[in-house]
Amino acid sequence: MIDLPYSLVIEATEDPTFFGFHSPDLIGFTGIGHSVEDCLYQARWAMREHVEVLREQGLPVPPASSDPTVIIRNEPQCQTA
Repeated sequence: MIDLPYSLVIEATEDPTFFGFHSPDLIGFTGIGHSVEDCLYQARWAMREHVEVLREQGLPVPPASSDPTVIIRNEPQCQTA
């Protein structure tokens, strides 16, 4: 079982030794890892720390997801205006 409180998107980067990740549920949350597994590990702990900082700063904290998802993309999606 993947123990994450929020959904996570992991994306390949141009550098084959790194992956980027972010949470669409947790604004401002991003990170990098050397593998998909590393991203999952880092995200698990970093999400908790991110939420703690939001609380300390008196900022809103979104509720944890009852069914978080993990999406792995080969490359970042381009956003169009």
